Amino acid sequence: MDRFITLKEIDQVTDEIRKRIDIQPRIGMILGSGLGPLAENVENPVFVPYGELPNWPVSTVIGHEGRLVIGQLEGQDVLVMQGRTHYYEGHSMGEVTMPVRVMQRLGIEFFFVTNAAGAVNPEYEPGDLMLITDHLNFVGMAGPNPLRGPNLDEFGPRFPDMSQAYDKELMDFARQVASAGSFKLNEGIYVGLAGPSFETPADLRFLRSIGIDAVGMSTVHEVTIARHGGMRVMGVSGISNKANLDGSTITTHEEVLEAGQVIVPKMVSLMRGVLKKI
Repeated sequence: MDRFITLKEIDQVTDEIRKRIDIQPRIGMILGSGLGPLAENVENPVFVPYGELPNWPVSTVIGHEGRLVIGQLEGQDVLVMQGRTHYYEGHSMGEVTMPVRVMQRLGIEFFFVTNAAGAVNPEYEPGDLMLITDHLNFVGMAGPNPLRGPNLDEFGPRFPDMSQAYDKELMDFARQVASAGSFKLNEGIYVGLAGPSFETPADLRFLRSIGIDAVGMSTVHEVTIARHGGMRVMGVSGISNKANLDGSTITTHEEVLEAGQVIVPKMVSLMRGVLKKI
């Protein structure tokens, strides 16, 4: 059954966070599977476990710490989600995306979203980064769009435009940082599937045939809510496994977490560099 989140519920969480901090975050981040160590770079951190927040969905997946880290990074006031919840865990789309609504009520302008993604593009290698230039909302196209239900007019219009989901200026900043740091930054299209099962080789060959470069089980619905509320978005996938187009390999969550150890230093450099340019 659908569960539509109300403005009252969103504000209950927002008020609880405001009680615990004395800064005004400008940047919001979500860290995907195995990417939580990026939050360790936050200075003067205030930690807020998800379980202490009313209405906040709690992650059940290994590799997701399950807390907010609020402080400074490269001179910017940031709110970092160290782990996320997923639709496949049994939450409604409204519950999964409520944290983005809370960011909006806190006045956050920029939304940086990361994930661990499987390669669909056969040229991608585990440990690569991919700047998301666009996405395919496979789950939302089939019905469970996070904007389904009563529109919250306080945030945005009933029919928001998604033609520029990812901010062009932020993407340019990312390219400049990667070039200056001499590390590879792929660019491509991400598709969000429901999960939790990994894709079959036939799934991957189909996705490749329609122009997809990386696949995951998050991000798309969060970006949809972010853009509905007028946030500027940058998305980056950490490639966790090689494209299994012929069924010759087996994908595991442990593999995803291991790849995160290679991805995190690059992700930290990229995020820090972009923050310096904002």
